[in-house]
Amino acid sequence: MPRRKQTRQTTVKDIRAILRLTHEHGLSVRAVSERLKISKTTVSTYLLRASEAGLSRWPLPPGYDDDAALERLLFRRMGRPPQDLSEPDWALIVRELKRKGVTLTLLWQEYRAAHPDGYGYTWFCEHFAAFERRTSATFRNRHAAGAVMQTDYAGQTVPIIDPATGVIHAAQIFVAVLGASNLTFAFASSSQKLPDWIDGQMRALAFFGGVTKAIVCDNLKAGVAKALWFEPTLNTTFAAMAEHYDTTILPTRSRKPRDKAKVEGAVLIVERWILARLRNRSFFSLAELNAAIAELLEELNNRPMRHVGKSRRELFEEIERVALRPLPATPFEYAEWKSAKVHPDYHVEIDKTFYSVPHRLIGRTVEVRLTHRVVEIFPDHQRVACHVRRSQRSGHVTVNEHMPKAHQRYANTTPASLIGRAARIGPNAAILVERMMRDRPHPEQGYRSAMGILSLAPRYGPERLDAACERALLINAIAYSSVTAILKSGLDQARPQTEPAKPTPPHTNIRGSTYYQ
Repeated sequence: MPRRKQTRQTTVKDIRAILRLTHEHGLSVRAVSERLKISKTTVSTYLLRASEAGLSRWPLPPGYDDDAALERLLFRRMGRPPQDLSEPDWALIVRELKRKGVTLTLLWQEYRAAHPDGYGYTWFCEHFAAFERRTSATFRNRHAAGAVMQTDYAGQTVPIIDPATGVIHAAQIFVAVLGASNLTFAFASSSQKLPDWIDGQMRALAFFGGVTKAIVCDNLKAGVAKALWFEPTLNTTFAAMAEHYDTTILPTRSRKPRDKAKVEGAVLIVERWILARLRNRSFFSLAELNAAIAELLEELNNRPMRHVGKSRRELFEEIERVALRPLPATPFEYAEWKSAKVHPDYHVEIDKTFYSVPHRLIGRTVEVRLTHRVVEIFPDHQRVACHVRRSQRSGHVTVNEHMPKAHQRYANTTPASLIGRAARIGPNAAILVERMMRDRPHPEQGYRSAMGILSLAPRYGPERLDAACERALLINAIAYSSVTAILKSGLDQARPQTEPAKPTPPHTNIRGSTYYQ
């Protein structure tokens, strides 16, 4: 598409230059137009007016050295000048143009209806354009090498067909561009959610082989919690990524595409030079689509830019690669942050699973960092717990040290562990403890009684305690209070006068261990 010639408003000085270059130097209309940067139509119009006024030679006749006199001569044949010289309210014109369906022609017609002797349409358009230039000056930001990477999503999507079901999913196109060299990166993802947004930033930095001082991005809700121009609030994960790469995130203003003009242009180029070429192809996976994008992206970056004379890749290697900061030694590990309240049982709930924290934090709100592998818990920015993340959404993950002392006593308690501890005291103690749990509807109901029996060993000694358990078994007094009474009365030291009981057949306890009574 040919580039439109830049024109400017013509002055009387330009008219003199047109006459001098034409009549003294013999230049053509095209040559005069190119030298003065004035359209050929304008040059021809002024030459025609000068010819009709009798000015067909250079230098001009005496009396036309004054600009005002020359202007009156050339424009005296124009129509009747406006009688009503009141100008429109240009600020109101700007506001009205923002309304749907309103055009400049309509506004001029309304102006002429109110001012029949007012200015014409050409004057109206020229002065409105001049008002816009005065009030809407454009800042042209020329980025230094390595200063900025701009990122955004393209408005156009690419359909992905599920080969199993035939369902079509719209793939989102992430685009990044470097400010100085215009080196461009594009990648397809399944969504614009936070994981894909972070992944796009990381892939772009890896593609460029370095880190820029700043990343200018759209104020996407996934990455920017509060889109304020002066003090934007970033998502915690996005901020952690910026800290990992030692760069600065600069979200743009809402509905201000000029804040990220580089990537807006890059999106347009990607849509025209890559996505348009893929419009007739069918893709059945993101990997297949990204392979096609990568092939066309390489061609785009190696194509010479018309107004530069070099390709994006050549310009990058020449001025920008050395200006980028090195990538971190390890890639950023994606992690989500959540707030959670510590339950009365000193656990926090994450994805239907409960993870323990120190019991002193009961009732407090803590920050939880979630990765694919671990769950980390932070009150006041200090890590107090770290658990391996469970894939199944159920159950409790508990660390004994997080429990109160009273609860630690029962931690990891099982019937087998209690019977094992009792067996170290003596065989009768083991049999008694096993029966305490076997004779109850639920083994847990006998935990306290069994632990009470074990607590007597330091006070009375293992031999006396085992003898007391033997007597309790003989009289079928399977209770902590019975064993305590036997020890206090000294009956454990008096051997029974009756014939010793015959050993009972072996039986299997709750955990599969075999004991003999």
